[in-house]
Amino acid sequence: MLRSFELKQDRRGMFWDLLLYVPTVGALGGFGMSSWYAKNEDLAYLLSFLACFFLLAGSNRILKTRLMLLPSSPVRIEADPQLPCVRLLQKDGKRLELLKNIKVHKEVSGRSVGLTGLSAEGKLLQFIFHKGQFVLERDYLALLEMFKKP
Repeated sequence: MLRSFELKQDRRGMFWDLLLYVPTVGALGGFGMSSWYAKNEDLAYLLSFLACFFLLAGSNRILKTRLMLLPSSPVRIEADPQLPCVRLLQKDGKRLELLKNIKVHKEVSGRSVGLTGLSAEGKLLQFIFHKGQFVLERDYLALLEMFKKP
């Protein structure tokens, strides 16, 4: 039986991500700048790299998964555990299909879930969905239950 799950923006989760990433990037950048002026260039380069890395990772997480603003952001999940097949509709209208090795990885806290699988071309695709993205909490739980290992 094919189940469809509509996704929405998770603004509450976005604020938590901002509370995590903004101070982290600011602190790393600040310590990197102070290391640069203290003539410790190696540490400054390392801290600057880490600041850039967390800036890119946080931006991607907020723009793609929380706010779903990027064209490659999934906006709907269609799953059938009997086949097994998972179809994802992206914001730009493209459809992706996961056909093999479909796995759902639940986060320890239970607020996020990872979905992995192989496409028809044999590419490993990975997606992260947050509990706040689902219109109803029971949809989130139904997705977890669908791919639960016996």
